[in-house]
Amino acid sequence: MPLVIGHRGAPGYLPEHSRSSYLRAIAEGVDAVEPDVVPSLDGVLVVRHENEISGTTDVSTRPEFAERRTSKIVDGERLTGWFVEDFTWEELRTLQCRERIPALRPDSAAHDDTEPVLRLRDVLDLARQSGVGVVLEIKHAASFARLGFDLAELVDVELRAAGWRDAEDALVIESFEPLVLARLRERGIRIPLVQLIEAQGAPWDLRERDGAEATSYASMLTAAGLDALAAEVQGISPDKRVVLAPDERGAARGPAPVVREAQERGLRVFAWTCRPENAFLLPAYRGPGGDGAIGDWRREWAVLRDAELDGVFVDHPDLGVEFFRAVRNS
Repeated sequence: MPLVIGHRGAPGYLPEHSRSSYLRAIAEGVDAVEPDVVPSLDGVLVVRHENEISGTTDVSTRPEFAERRTSKIVDGERLTGWFVEDFTWEELRTLQCRERIPALRPDSAAHDDTEPVLRLRDVLDLARQSGVGVVLEIKHAASFARLGFDLAELVDVELRAAGWRDAEDALVIESFEPLVLARLRERGIRIPLVQLIEAQGAPWDLRERDGAEATSYASMLTAAGLDALAAEVQGISPDKRVVLAPDERGAARGPAPVVREAQERGLRVFAWTCRPENAFLLPAYRGPGGDGAIGDWRREWAVLRDAELDGVFVDHPDLGVEFFRAVRNS
């Protein structure tokens, strides 16, 4: 019976991380919502997918902030734009949310510049009032550590202040970076921790620390890797491609056995992200009409349903609730 998690709210319909996006996800019956967090200059946890914010806010149109456009290295990649850590929360709260991929989601982009950026506290309060859970993702912890931000501390302090630190049945914390999850454990956090896993590569924090010897995502999914994770975290959340296990034609061969193998070790298994547009489906399930058109998502998602996952992240909560909740009601 997978939990259905509104990935950044309901970004298939409304700009991600906006209040209306979260409200739509909640209204459509999700079990939880998923905010990503990055810190402001004054240490407020802001809900944005990335610390570079020109693609998801109106900051580039604001003349008073023009001089803050800059270039930085984030997780080894050089980016140019406006960065959340260069603004105070009072400045950030004046920015308006925008659709991140307007070419694919023009209906969502029609709602640009109508709602302000949110803090983590805003989402926590909204979730509590609505009776849904929260899956909190910590972004770019190693890169922020170099700038003097301890995200484990900031998250811990905020959860205490918001009355969520002991919400073990309503909150999950996840990250691609295992070292920030380790620091949360050291601080005595009892909230379930989940290791996010890419389909390839290695966590940036381990690459930064260990270089070529860094533990890869693929090695985390071996028997030894799962044993190690089971001693450190309560769950894993791989890219859906890991579960789908596509062949050379782009058709799913899964469900991959790693789901069962992880669950046998007591790990909860989530998968990200279920999206119905052609651009996000495996090649075998794409249809006519271009990247933004809706493909044969039911066939792809059926493989994830058959995997008996503990949770799935969805961009279109109405589709996710209808499709995956049918498992519970059957």
